Amino acid sequence: MPQKAFITGMTGMVGSHLLDFLLENTDWEIHGMLRWRSPLDNLAAHVDRINRKDRIFLHYADLRDTMSIDAAVKAAQPDYVFHLAAQSFPKTSFDAPLDTLDTNVQGTERLLGAIRKYAPDAVTHVCASSEVFGRVPKEKLPIDEECTFHPASPYAISKVGTDLVGRYYAEAYDMTVMTTRMFTHTGPRRGDVFAESTFAKQIAMIEHNLLDPNVRTGNLDSLRTWADVRDAVRAYYMLVTKDPQPGAYYNIGGQYTCSVKDMLDTLLGMSTVQNIQVKTDPERLRPIDADLQVPNTAKFENHTGWKPEIPFETTMSDLLDYWRERVGSGAAFLSR
Repeated sequence: MPQKAFITGMTGMVGSHLLDFLLENTDWEIHGMLRWRSPLDNLAAHVDRINRKDRIFLHYADLRDTMSIDAAVKAAQPDYVFHLAAQSFPKTSFDAPLDTLDTNVQGTERLLGAIRKYAPDAVTHVCASSEVFGRVPKEKLPIDEECTFHPASPYAISKVGTDLVGRYYAEAYDMTVMTTRMFTHTGPRRGDVFAESTFAKQIAMIEHNLLDPNVRTGNLDSLRTWADVRDAVRAYYMLVTKDPQPGAYYNIGGQYTCSVKDMLDTLLGMSTVQNIQVKTDPERLRPIDADLQVPNTAKFENHTGWKPEIPFETTMSDLLDYWRERVGSGAAFLSR
């Protein structure tokens, strides 16, 4: 019998790329948890296999609903769990903090409670976030796993809770649960509310004469280390298959560091339109920002042998081409 993976948030950027990776590199059954109203755009290449129940199975559930999560985990009986679902947009969390906390903290508690009941031997990955570190002084760069948490948004606070709930289940119930603090990762299918993706989308819309040649931005001074989502999902696979350590927690991230402004300049340099102007949009600014996100990933790399492989320029080019294709399809998009 093939082993079974259970992915929460499989319709998202990371979840869908993880599905791609597991289909290509394993013989596992892949069970994805999603809400009934979740768009299936990121799974479009696999709809025929889903319809035929060829290794891919969908389970409808919501992190805010205990009964649906219990039913999904009981039905899937997973050997591996990748908990990727979340309210994942930091800026939205300032407007909807309670929804963010319920989805991310209590949702993780509900999921791990269901795993404890129905799949207690599963190897489980709980995805926290580098945002848990928040406001980090320069002298603490690069950020290692023992850096003090100083979250800078309700989202970041919720991910502190996610992180701690995962570690608690490992210690209290002798479950193989590991948490990751993945630093900035992006690529095709990135949601258009995130900086690099909204920039790429705006550039694609400008190239198709759907917007004036102005890219609207938020804070451009934030320093980030960038990873490709396809490297990230390979890391997650190695996390659960390379001698998994119950209760372990790891920083994971790329190797290329630059400011958000430099990232935008890279995208602008790839555009077919010259002299695009950059304008700050006050609505895109957070009340407080995590502005130094540079990881020390030695702990994870030493344990698994993982290294990022995809160059920053390739990631940005693929992201821009993703939006060019989507905008070129004739679909209507907000300029957000």
